[in-house]
Amino acid sequence: MKPSQQQEIISRHSLLWLLIINAVILLPLYDKLTPWTMAICGICLVWRYGIFMGRVAKPPRLLVTSLALASALTLALVTSKIGLLNGLINLLILGYSLKYIEMRDRRDVRIVVIVGYILIAITLLGQQSFYFSTLLIVIAAINTCVLVSLYREDVKLYETARIGFILIIQSLPLAALLFLVFPRLPPLWLMPQMKTAQTGLSDEVSFGEIGRLTRSAALAFRVKFDAAPPSNHQLYWRALVLEDYDGQTWTQNESIKTSEANNLASSSMPAATGPWLKYSVIAQKSNQHWLFGLDVAFSDTADIIQLPDYRLYSTKSLTQTFRYSVKSFPSVPMDITLTDNVRNINLRLPQLSNPRTHKLAKSFATRYPNPVKRLNAMMNYFTEQAYFYTLTPPPVGPQQIDDFLLENKAGFCVHYASALTVMARASGIPARMVTGYQGGEWNKQAQYFSIYQYMAHAWVEVWLENRGWIRLDPTSMIAPERILEGFDGYFQGGDSYFIDSPFSTLRLRDYPLLNELRQTLASIDFYWSVWVLGFDSNKQEQVLHKLLGKITTEKLAFFMLSSLALIMLVIAYSAGLLRFSRDKDKISSAYLRVCRLLDKKGVSRRLDQGPIDFCHSVESQLPVIAKDFSLLTQYYIALKYRTLTPSGRKSTTKLFIRLSRQLKLKLIKL
Repeated sequence: MKPSQQQEIISRHSLLWLLIINAVILLPLYDKLTPWTMAICGICLVWRYGIFMGRVAKPPRLLVTSLALASALTLALVTSKIGLLNGLINLLILGYSLKYIEMRDRRDVRIVVIVGYILIAITLLGQQSFYFSTLLIVIAAINTCVLVSLYREDVKLYETARIGFILIIQSLPLAALLFLVFPRLPPLWLMPQMKTAQTGLSDEVSFGEIGRLTRSAALAFRVKFDAAPPSNHQLYWRALVLEDYDGQTWTQNESIKTSEANNLASSSMPAATGPWLKYSVIAQKSNQHWLFGLDVAFSDTADIIQLPDYRLYSTKSLTQTFRYSVKSFPSVPMDITLTDNVRNINLRLPQLSNPRTHKLAKSFATRYPNPVKRLNAMMNYFTEQAYFYTLTPPPVGPQQIDDFLLENKAGFCVHYASALTVMARASGIPARMVTGYQGGEWNKQAQYFSIYQYMAHAWVEVWLENRGWIRLDPTSMIAPERILEGFDGYFQGGDSYFIDSPFSTLRLRDYPLLNELRQTLASIDFYWSVWVLGFDSNKQEQVLHKLLGKITTEKLAFFMLSSLALIMLVIAYSAGLLRFSRDKDKISSAYLRVCRLLDKKGVSRRLDQGPIDFCHSVESQLPVIAKDFSLLTQYYIALKYRTLTPSGRKSTTKLFIRLSRQLKLKLIKL
């Protein structure tokens, strides 16, 4: 075998690192893998393990090529279902795995490592939390260890890991500097949309829909108020308005869907006047468009519009964490005047549906001609009758409102909101259902609210003359603790959101110390979302203004050139192209520094005087340090003239350096 060929053989050391990285780099991408892709990746990993153990040979190129063609064909058939971007990601993963088993030399390893870095970057498309980003940095360090192993075959596994992680850590300051200096440019291209599952509220709600969300402990969004936050019972986070009802399901009206589809903002918004609340919202990835805000919400964040039903709507789906600012004006009325079309929509009920509820509503209309008194009577009706608030209500039949309102009398927010909306409409009062979230968990350390999926809620908006749309929540009549104290004030987590989330950190609430640690970790992730994920051009300008004062073209150019020069110096130093003078022999340097201090104290060392003779001179002239200098001399002779084991040399060096520092301090004080 030629020497050049021998050098290209992949060492067993590198093969071990390749086994490790192949497992950890694909693990965060599991949710994007099709079953076929997952099976191929599993086969490749097992095969590579067999190669590492010496039990199987490398697969023939024909087999690898056949698998690649079959995989590409399969992906072409399913791409329409999983989305173009997911299809491309699966194709890249398959190429990574197939290249992984047919590697033959170091060049192939370098290709696999480069693709690994690309896969790590792709993983960030799906999740960008602080802890997930930290995990990806660790994975990038492991991927770097594969490269290190190609050029440092003589070192142990631990040493390779140390070098790989140091390289990544050294790059972080450069990445932070580039993050700060370079302008926030718009994307140069548009990525195809992923076809992934939507989370959170749906644009149609039936009796069991919100009950499904009460089993989820996932974070929905966080909110930070600029001033003192409102009380829990005032936190009604509006998300969707549902006006159409077919007897089974509440849905959005077609006019609103058209506005959403065409990104049509309302052309007749009321003036934002009166007291207001200013806050910022950090919404988690949901792959949906609707946003969250208190009544009545306005936002000047880009890509957000306000729809005619007074909701905030993102023109782009939330494929990643999204931060936006909001101003809410609680005293601003919604629709003082109502068009005939909107009135008819919010009075419409399906024919021959829930006849007994219609009869009950008409009796309310007869007894209470005044709409306000009628609504009060309907709300009080829920407390006068034996109604029960539960997450596990009994089933209902086709006449679901009749069965719930007059038979079962047990349900949760959707049941009560649906019943009140139908009764109001049947009595002649325009009404609609609103879904969103109610309440929030307060983080004392970072002063923000966390709103989870299990806090999903439904309530009613009714229209009154000269007042517009006002909120009514029948849940507050049945279970006031649910509104005043939040979801956890009425329900136990074990009966709801812990059922599907057995490992949720919310379980730590029962342990004060662990709960404080949980909130501290959550605060770190919150600040990451605010200062890193939310670092837009406005924040960049604010930071640069603090650093440079008034921002001018000359200052900005100088700062950028200085930053780039610093980056180049650091890169040159890391690459070994730049070296600063330093003592090659730190043992001799430390000993000579002590000797120079002794010379200043009147104890000079002659050129022909060895360390032992000089030690005797020090002992006779400066007995106060005789013992320490004698011990220093012994360490010096051992390190310079004796053969020590690596561990012995390391420990003796530490003792010598420590003692030399102590001696220098004593000599300075003399």
